[in-house]
Amino acid sequence: MERASLSESTAIESPCNRVCTIDRASGFCLGCGRTGAEIGAWVSLSPAERRAVMAELPARLARLET
Repeated sequence: MERASLSESTAIESPCNRVCTIDRASGFCLGCGRTGAEIGAWVSLSPAERRAVMAELPARLARLET
């Protein structure tokens, strides 16, 4: 049986797609839809908190496209 590497077992799911530009009007990242505060706190958020933020991202990004 193979053991998962440390990086695989501790990986944190992230919506980051490396398009890191904050929209001044909304405060949302144009790439992922998170706020600067959410991006900064991401690694310290619980998995449930990260999932809650990620659930909001599609609607945020849709607002940025209009």
